[in-house]
Amino acid sequence: MDSDRRGQWLRGVLDLCVLALLREGESYGYQLAQSLDAAGVGPIQGGTLYPVLLRLQRTGLVTAQWRAGGSGPARKYYQLTDDGRAALHQGGNAWLAFVAPVTGIVTKGVEG
Repeated sequence: MDSDRRGQWLRGVLDLCVLALLREGESYGYQLAQSLDAAGVGPIQGGTLYPVLLRLQRTGLVTAQWRAGGSGPARKYYQLTDDGRAALHQGGNAWLAFVAPVTGIVTKGVEG
């Protein structure tokens, strides 16, 4: 896939993906990046992910807490707030409403 196009798409939905992953429970940056990659989104660099996490924290959608690492350095754990859950619900519905017609259009173009 064209990396510029992928980057544009990713910028539009990365915050929503992060909120969705945090719905399952708290996590730290590297673990979130691994989860995104495992889900098929592809590798996400820290320079892309950490500004998103900081923005989500500043807007009150997630909280963050530093914790000592058991066998390594301290990690910053992120957790979804109630406002984050509401934003995920609203943003998720908006995404699904957007992607459904796009999928229909693209599918017809690919099949035809």
